[in-house]
Amino acid sequence: MRVKHFVRCVSGVALCSALLGAGFVAAGSDETSARFKALADAKWQEVLYDPGAGDWQQKWFMDGETAAVTNTPDGMQLTAGSQFGNDAHHTVLWTKASFEGDLKIEYDYTRLDSERRCVTILYIQATGSGKGPYAKDISKWNELRRVPAMPLYFDHMNTYHISYAAFPNSGKDRTTYIRGRRYMPETGKGLNGTELKPDYNPKDLFAPGVPHHITVIKQGKELWMRVANAEQTYFCRMGSPDLPSVTAGRIGLRHMYTRSARYKNFRVSTLRP
Repeated sequence: MRVKHFVRCVSGVALCSALLGAGFVAAGSDETSARFKALADAKWQEVLYDPGAGDWQQKWFMDGETAAVTNTPDGMQLTAGSQFGNDAHHTVLWTKASFEGDLKIEYDYTRLDSERRCVTILYIQATGSGKGPYAKDISKWNELRRVPAMPLYFDHMNTYHISYAAFPNSGKDRTTYIRGRRYMPETGKGLNGTELKPDYNPKDLFAPGVPHHITVIKQGKELWMRVANAEQTYFCRMGSPDLPSVTAGRIGLRHMYTRSARYKNFRVSTLRP
């Protein structure tokens, strides 16, 4: 297996010192994987597990009315609507449970579409802005998300967001990317200023039909991500010291229109006291 080390330093952001020790990880350093492993091997306690074979409605609820969820022995298949450009064909699958503090999220992901547009998103600890009808408990305004247009989320939720298996919606550039964000609904600026740096442009990841094991760790204001398939392991680290942390909320799996994937052995763990 090839191991690619793509963790870069983000100026002014302390590395998970309580778990990893002081200092920064240099780009391309073998220390990258060692420090990710130290964080992943900390004292985590599993608080949610879904193999994907049972009834999805026991642990999840859905935004959008055109998507389909199918449970199979190989995992839970989530398929968004087929009409590109139609906001009603987006979907988000949310955990019924909410989670506090630092998290480790793991799952097996297999892309089932062949699109070269649109994105898959992992939402981490989403809550509503608390203003107007957008209560902090997002289940209180499910009805407003029957058409799950993107602005409903970045304009009215506090959450971390990781786009992956992601492509631009238009233009000739079909370069895939991984990108983190911290939504800032109180600013009224949409996605402006929400970036977690850096972006990544992985090669040979997320090919249709290829199983990938994804591990995401949220620690303080940083997101760590490891993506592994049979051929390679790819590491990301994203953060911004200038944006407030997110400390509690639900986890969501978003598919833009036309996107489809299978999820298996979905686990969420929190740090033991």
